[in-house]
Amino acid sequence: MPIVQHMDIFPIHVPVSSSLRSINFYLVQSGQSLILIDAGYNNDDCRKALVDTLKQNEFALKDLTHIILTHHHIDHAGLVNCLTAEHPIPVYAHPLSFPRLKRASVFLQMRIQFFQELYETMGCGQRGKKQIEHLKKTMKENESQKITAELVEVGENFGDHFEVLEVPGHAPDQIALYDRKQERLFAGDLLISHISSNALVEPDENGKRIPSLLIHIDSLKKCLSLSLEQVYSGHGKVIQQPKELIQKRLDGIEKKAERFLTLIKGGKRTANDIAETYYKDVYDQQFPLVMSEVIGHLDYLEQREKIQKEKVHGIWRYTSS
Repeated sequence: MPIVQHMDIFPIHVPVSSSLRSINFYLVQSGQSLILIDAGYNNDDCRKALVDTLKQNEFALKDLTHIILTHHHIDHAGLVNCLTAEHPIPVYAHPLSFPRLKRASVFLQMRIQFFQELYETMGCGQRGKKQIEHLKKTMKENESQKITAELVEVGENFGDHFEVLEVPGHAPDQIALYDRKQERLFAGDLLISHISSNALVEPDENGKRIPSLLIHIDSLKKCLSLSLEQVYSGHGKVIQQPKELIQKRLDGIEKKAERFLTLIKGGKRTANDIAETYYKDVYDQQFPLVMSEVIGHLDYLEQREKIQKEKVHGIWRYTSS
């Protein structure tokens, strides 16, 4: 366990019009280090917010010593290329981030195949096929988002600054940075003050489906065991009394699972049927998020032996136990 030095935190909050409310990333001064935790979107608003925060606190870009990414999503890694092009510094991330941040073609092609099979077996029909075409298109269009900087694997400890915790679920590569001395956690998107974080269905490096919601629950419970006063989130406000919110999120998972169980008892048999019935218009608008929610909660019900599934004509059909 490292002896954590005193840290000064300089939050960077960039308002957005979506339900996320803000894109948050953080400057942390610890000893002789000036660390950037996450890197926002690659846009003028995030770039200006970073530059302004540096200037207001009498820093410059050249003073940055490290970048640490909590996970690979583009709203957390967007500025990495332009920052490291101007000022080459190491970029640290979980090793599962590497093929995603580097947009490795073999991995991305495997991921498309994974979702094609997933949506077929979940009964998603034409809406699933539409999403696969979208994934194929964005694989080409988003090539420019590939991180060109050298990536360094983050270890269990980050010098004398943080303890590094694996907190997968929202993303398989998500980490949190724990300041034990001051009982603070930089948690990426594990916990958000005003909305529940999506546990997104993803394949592992071998193309096998990760039980995202189940491991998200484990990650939340891991944080319940910490001495914890504040959580610095990727979106929204800094979270005070985080353990109360964690328990609220765990209770919310149970409640939603019970709603889905009621639909199954009422005759809905496939993940797609449940998704269309429960989410209505949002089903089409946010299809991948909706399917992740439904599939994750079905995993949860299955683990608790409240439902079982049987594959009929290539599609999983669920019934209550």
